[in-house]
Amino acid sequence: MRIFAVLIFSITQKNAIKKYRLMIKYTEQPSPYRNLEQKTVEELTKGIITEYKNIVPAIENAIEQLNSLIEAVVGKLNTGGRAFYLGAGTGGRLAVLDVLELPTTFGMENGMFSAVLAGGMDKLIYALEEKEDDIIEGWEMLTKNNISKNDIVIGISASGTTPFVLHGLKKCRENGITTCCVVNNPDSPIASVSDYPIEVITGPEFITGSTRMKAGTSQKIIFDIISTTTMIRMGRVLDNKMINVQLINKKITDRAVRMLMEMMHSNDYEKSQSLLYKYGSVKKVLDNIEQLNIS
Repeated sequence: MRIFAVLIFSITQKNAIKKYRLMIKYTEQPSPYRNLEQKTVEELTKGIITEYKNIVPAIENAIEQLNSLIEAVVGKLNTGGRAFYLGAGTGGRLAVLDVLELPTTFGMENGMFSAVLAGGMDKLIYALEEKEDDIIEGWEMLTKNNISKNDIVIGISASGTTPFVLHGLKKCRENGITTCCVVNNPDSPIASVSDYPIEVITGPEFITGSTRMKAGTSQKIIFDIISTTTMIRMGRVLDNKMINVQLINKKITDRAVRMLMEMMHSNDYEKSQSLLYKYGSVKKVLDNIEQLNIS
């Protein structure tokens, strides 16, 4: 089956190569900084920071695209669907980190947000860059997660051409699944198969082609924006507080107790802590205060 799929992809790939042959990959353009090995520490850090200042404006230029993507994600999750990040390399690993933090921060149920990483989640610490050329694995991993039309898939690729992501999104489209992407080049193949593309044009890297830098940093910011805004819109935050935070250690538990004290206008630490342990989260305590008149 894999061999057959590879043959089909090879045939159709010829047309894609012709179509995107003239695509400009700004992420691969030469760095404007030369002779880096001859520069001082001060000169190097100044140059890197100068380039990083271009990241936020690049994201702001894509804000309408980003807003549309988030609305689509919230819509899917509110109707019982799931969101999947699909990525390889730096972008894929950053997506995994974002997903791993959501249950603790927002009390998110497992599986609501997931990451499909080239090479597998269990290989996170290994730089399996060769896996980004696998045109079959992405869709296979999604199907193992019982992907359906209820879900939404966000492809991550600095170049906008990563085969692992591109083929996965194509298969999603063929099966009526909503597709999105975060890319760092304009008019890319991956954007062309995305219902909600985000194109963040961060330009050449400080070290030519090192997309772990500006491109990767822009992706991390975007993941933060997507997941945080989505969780807020789904009622996981009240005022500006993480009312669903999981009580996994002393630091977070203390934070939750003090949060509860502030929201209950109470000075009683022990009572607030007791309520928190009884109900499991700040939100559940607040819900029961209204229902049971706890004071």
